[in-house]
Formats: sequence, structure tokens, C-alpha cells
Amino acid sequence: MEIPIMKRSTFTCTVYNIFVILFLLLSATSIAKDFIEEEGDLDIKRSDFPDGFLFGASTSSYQIEGAYLEDGKGLSNWDVFSHIEGGIENGENGDIASDHYHRYMEDIEILHSLGVNAYRFSISWSRVLPRGKFGGVNQAGVLFYNQIIDNLLLRGIEPFVTIHHSDYPQELEDRYGGWLSTLMQDDFVHFAETCFKSFGDRVKYWSSINEPNLFGILGFEIGICPPARCSPPFGNCPHGNSDIEPLIAVHNMLLAHAKAANLYHMKFKRKQGGMIGIILHAIMYKPLTEDKSDQEAADRALAFNIAW
Repeated sequence: MEIPIMKRSTFTCTVYNIFVILFLLLSATSIAKDFIEEEGDLDIKRSDFPDGFLFGASTSSYQIEGAYLEDGKGLSNWDVFSHIEGGIENGENGDIASDHYHRYMEDIEILHSLGVNAYRFSISWSRVLPRGKFGGVNQAGVLFYNQIIDNLLLRGIEPFVTIHHSDYPQELEDRYGGWLSTLMQDDFVHFAETCFKSFGDRVKYWSSINEPNLFGILGFEIGICPPARCSPPFGNCPHGNSDIEPLIAVHNMLLAHAKAANLYHMKFKRKQGGMIGIILHAIMYKPLTEDKSDQEAADRALAFNIAW
């Protein structure tokens, strides 16, 4: 399975995520190397892990699918943002990406060959509901994800589905400002319910929204991802308020998550037997010393990055 970034793109926010992943991999490699040097040869077997342990891979829709206007899909905020001149380095975009829309069977076979038993992917909001609540369900989009889910299960791979991973119909941005509006909450719940109805008989692990805290920073504080809103000294965007808008956007996302999770528990969980949560971008902070000021600094950092 290819690393979930676009073959022909170098999005700053994607690069940020890849940097974090590489840092963690390098750190883990260094720790393992030190451990092996201390303990001698280390033979790690799958049987060393507890029953039910999941080995997986993950992607997100805009970063791999491509086919950005095929089979009834509508324009997403990322489609529009990546086509703005100067918005993305070298003018690159996700129009083709890894071409997963046409090559998903090949990608699933590669996943299967790796021996993984879990795969986390996201649903493209604009592929399933091209106009959000203002239009109907795109059945071609539903069929696409049904085929992915069915073929994963046939190979013993558990689907972990993220409902929203940063991309949404551009019409919602144009009509009322996307996540800056309380109207986005009910639009998201409508999307989530569509997913529960369409895929919930087979999907048992749901993530409502991917990393709202990071989305708020990148889109509304420093403005390097859509909707590219910010203000000095955090960034130089045509519009935005870096002090206020990240809080508004994430507040709406958290309420949207709560409403969607409540809907799942009240209407779908008993019959479908799944679970739902939210994905946070987490960094751990520890005080440098036992000094009270250092401990308070670590607490503040945790509060601003996760607790909010």
C-alpha cells in the first residue's frame, strides 16, 4: 500500500503529518536498535501479541482517491483550494492522487499481502453527498465504498471508517462558511446518518472526525490548508481571525461529533453492534524539572493541544 500522500502533490499539511510519522518511526527504530543492542538478537513474532491485536494501515479519501469529478462526485473544499493559483507548491493537486478510485482492488490485494487485519479509510463527503443536505445521495459513491468494505471483509480485513477527514462539499463553504457556522453541525449529522444507513451493517468501528484540533490550527490559525483563513502574526491570509476562528470551528466540530455519536447510540448501535469515537492529534508534554512552573507549563501545553 502506498504511503497515503498524493504521488504528484506536496501539500504542506500533508508534509506536516508525514514529518510526524517519520519522526515517530525514526524514534521507534532508534529505541528498537538500542534495545536489540542491549538484549541481543530480538525475534518478534505475531504470536507475541495478544489475541485481538490489530495490525493495520490507514489512508484518507482526498489524499489517495483521485477521480475528483467522476461518477457524480461534487467539488470538495480541497478540490477548489488545490486549484487556486499559488495555493499549492508546483501547482499540484489531488485530481488523480494515487488513483485509488480506479485501483482500489489492486490496493486491497496489496494490503492483504502485507498480512494486515485492519484498514482505516475515510469517506469523501462530496462523493456520497455532493451538495450536502441540499441534494440527494450519489449512489455511485455509495457503491464505491460498499465495494471497498465488502472486499476488505472477504480478505479478513476489518474496516475502520472515518466519516470526515478534512474534505467536505464546497457548496457548504460557499453557502454558510463551513465549520464556522453552526449549520455545519446538522449537515454533518445528515452525512453521518447516511453513512450509518449505507455501511453500518458491516462497519463496526467508526471515527466521526479526524483531528479537529489540528484542522483548526492548519485551516484557521496558520491558514495553510482550506479554508486558508488566518491573521497576523500567525499567517498572512486575505481573511480570518487566528485568535477566534479556530475555537469556533473546533467547537462546531465537537458538537457535530456529539450529535452524530448520540444518533448512532440511540438509533443504530443496538442493531448494528458497532462503536464510534473521535480522532485527536495528540502530543505528550512532560515538565523539564519538578519545579512548579515547569509542571504548570506542561499542563498548559496539554490543555491547548488536547483538552480544548
